[in-house]
Amino acid sequence: MKLNLPVLTSLSAIFTLLACSNESGFKPAEDAQDAGREFIRASLDGNMKKAEFYMLRDSVNQMIFDKWKTDFYNKLSAEERNKYQNANILPLNIENLNDSTVNYTYSNTYKNRDTTTVRIVRRNGSWLVDLTDIH
Repeated sequence: MKLNLPVLTSLSAIFTLLACSNESGFKPAEDAQDAGREFIRASLDGNMKKAEFYMLRDSVNQMIFDKWKTDFYNKLSAEERNKYQNANILPLNIENLNDSTVNYTYSNTYKNRDTTTVRIVRRNGSWLVDLTDIH
């Protein structure tokens, strides 16, 4: 079977698009601030699959995230969940520690007295939230 150049080019483009897509449909973070914002927004919204996509996936982070879901988020009333979903993220400080580590300190408009700092790291070219140093 002979394939001409336009057919080969089209097939190549299709395979490239398929290889670049991920099964979740979420777009990888472009930088640390993007990763932090996407993770925080997904967490406030209760979109756990999306939050996990922007999280460093190892056993310790998964354990911390699962404990947070079980001990905190799943125990919220529907009214409280709604308030978190409607809250805006208030970035307070974004500190570049080096070229692959950033501390992202934020609050939200529902619980604006509480602040949280998450560490965002670049691993294998991807910016991801590392919950092992949350405070």
